Amino acid sequence: MNKDSKIYIAGHRGLVGSAILKNLQSKGYSNFVTRTHKELDLVDALAVANFFQEEKPEYVFLAAAKVGGIVANNVYRADFIYENLCIQNNVIHQSYKSGVKKLMFLGSTCIYPKECPQPMKENYLLTDVLEYTNEPYAIAKIAGIKMCESYNLQYGTDFISVMPTNLYGPNDNFDLEKSHVLPALIRKMHLGKSLESQDWKGIRKDLNDMPIEGISGISSEEEILDILKKYGIALDDNSVRLEVWGTGKPMREFLWSEDMADACVFLMENRNFKDCVAENTKEIRNTHINIGTGKDISIRDLALLIKSNIGFEGELYFNSNKPDGTMKKLTDPSKLNQLGWKTKIDLKSGIKMIYEWYTKK
Repeated sequence: MNKDSKIYIAGHRGLVGSAILKNLQSKGYSNFVTRTHKELDLVDALAVANFFQEEKPEYVFLAAAKVGGIVANNVYRADFIYENLCIQNNVIHQSYKSGVKKLMFLGSTCIYPKECPQPMKENYLLTDVLEYTNEPYAIAKIAGIKMCESYNLQYGTDFISVMPTNLYGPNDNFDLEKSHVLPALIRKMHLGKSLESQDWKGIRKDLNDMPIEGISGISSEEEILDILKKYGIALDDNSVRLEVWGTGKPMREFLWSEDMADACVFLMENRNFKDCVAENTKEIRNTHINIGTGKDISIRDLALLIKSNIGFEGELYFNSNKPDGTMKKLTDPSKLNQLGWKTKIDLKSGIKMIYEWYTKK
């Protein structure tokens, strides 16, 4: 990519896309084309076709997706598979039709089997069944990898795929109905801390910024307490009990979103599809590249780390009646590391940074 190359970032306001945009800007890239969801619905095939015909971007980062935590993935199964397939199909196909020089498709490490050997190498893809709760989303992302590979093989395009591990960082989703575990715990403990200190001004400000099921800062104290209790933040005799889903035993890996963005830009600048294909191979598969830290932590220890950082003093209750999901999901980032890239921000520093961002934003 040249510094004046025309770059389209699909999903530039989200956790992933905003980090990529920031990284590109810091490296001197300046010719961006972006659209909000309101300006361009990527599920709409005709709208996407018109956009590519008009703008003709040279490079594309496909960071737009319908994402969510274990609850959202399990409840909105049809939405997750339909919308993600539509977004991918439309953007990848129109990138081919309009002559995009290179596209990067961003997926997720949930594409790997539920009982995947650890750490997860790229060639473990499609070797066993998926985790049930996020199967529709995972299947959509696997289809995206295969679509990129297939267009490369049939049409000679240069579409590459990366699979980041669990991400967190600026512009994360803190909606308790749909968020992933780390931002959900950040917000729940922030609200729990405010509740145990009877900081109703802080609670109302938080709910005004992000209402929960229509309950905002103007709602009554009784309504607020009821909705907080529904989401596992319960006040009992001036002490707060905070629910964490599952046993706390599952191990998870977390990557600072701006580290992920740096890896993506590094690969776009230094890696082509042909570089991902082994020599003298008849069957071209698993050309995607993992992006991760290679280190994980239990959900229990994650919760305790966040609790300590935020200063929440209440009790943590691990509800074993709720699903744990996959017990261990640790990436093997050795392929990426061998290319010369490694993560910089450790989890303890990242949690401090994201909580500071959350309280300011």
